Amino acid sequence: MPDSATRVIAIRHGETAWNVDTRIQGQLDIPLNDTGRWQAGRLARALADEPLDAIYASDLGRAHETAQALAATTGLPVVLDTGLRERGFGIFEGMTFKDIEQRWPEQSRRWRQRDPHFGPEGGETLAGFYDRCIAAATRLAAAHPGQTIALVAHGGVLDCLYRAGSRITLQAPRTWQLGNAGINRLLYSAEGFTLVGWGDTLHLESDTLDEAL
Repeated sequence: MPDSATRVIAIRHGETAWNVDTRIQGQLDIPLNDTGRWQAGRLARALADEPLDAIYASDLGRAHETAQALAATTGLPVVLDTGLRERGFGIFEGMTFKDIEQRWPEQSRRWRQRDPHFGPEGGETLAGFYDRCIAAATRLAAAHPGQTIALVAHGGVLDCLYRAGSRITLQAPRTWQLGNAGINRLLYSAEGFTLVGWGDTLHLESDTLDEAL
């Protein structure tokens, strides 16, 4: 690995009640639920010995709160960045997947087909969202050559990072997981992002950490 490469740990926020309800959050500020706060705590313990140099997070509460748990164990501040926000979903926000399909069938079709030029009324296009969040992640990673940073964001942002790191197009169907509070690893260099590891949720699935105390 080049000495100048930045190690990036990308994290989706912990669970919210709207995640459970399959309700589109977008840029609405929905807090973590009890499970999400537990997940954030487990995440922080799993990364307690990670040599982090900076923690960045979306300014939406669910990501900020998840990052704060990590900050509490590392002593690092959380730096908020609006570029890491979830995609703006306009009129879809607050709706369940079923609601959207029933109320706006044509818009629902274009959304589910991953039309890069489609954006719900009042929201972002998929292509515009990708450009925005990858530009933010690139800017932050480029500021820390040779260091390790955490980016705490949202499912949509993590999906874009996976695609950037794997050179997968926006229109390709998703076959990877975007679990709440999972640990995902990438490298950033002059060539862009490269995927290293994805979807580590062992800290949420076992009692290993509890037994080690």
